[in-house]
Amino acid sequence: MKRQHRMILALDVTDRNEALAVVRDTTRYLDAVKINWPLVLGAGPGIITEISKTAPVICDFKIADIPNTNRLIVEEAMRLGANAVIAHGFPGVDSLRACIDAGGGRIFVVAEMSHPGGEELTAPNAERMAQMAKDCGALGIVAPATRPERISRLRTVIGDLWIISPGVGAQGGNASDALRAGADFVIVGRAIYRAEDPGEAARKIAVEISDYLDESK
Repeated sequence: MKRQHRMILALDVTDRNEALAVVRDTTRYLDAVKINWPLVLGAGPGIITEISKTAPVICDFKIADIPNTNRLIVEEAMRLGANAVIAHGFPGVDSLRACIDAGGGRIFVVAEMSHPGGEELTAPNAERMAQMAKDCGALGIVAPATRPERISRLRTVIGDLWIISPGVGAQGGNASDALRAGADFVIVGRAIYRAEDPGEAARKIAVEISDYLDESK
């Protein structure tokens, strides 16, 4: 996974053919495709392997179990071709370390979620989760594009770890605002895959990102 286009597609569909068509039409604008349980349950685990042949895959499994179970989930995801996996930190350091060890460090830790409910429990503990991610050697954290000020705050905690930021588009987040606040990648889902022309929707967001990066040089 390279920090090139600065955009990740959240592919929250359930149909295999639809998923592959959206990836085909958008991959030129993406650094990775994030898939979640709806697609894995709908299309089968092999969809990880199929998409990984076209783009790096982040498995957004939000793993939150005991260490041994966490290890097994990450090992299977990686075996199928995942480039990285998303996990929760709240089960504790031992559970998170199991993920990070199994994934060779390629774990993103949820610091704060992007929906309104994310302010109830994840936000008050976000700095602690971010510090845990840094201390345990994670690749990065998940922080909300819907609240750019939180990205800025969490950046001060984690230093140069990567920040991936969901919530751009349907949830109201703005790509350039998230990048300006310190995100490395923005995550866009429904604004792309529900569009009449997903490729064109991705292109427009890519132009916004490119324009911001040019202006910020």
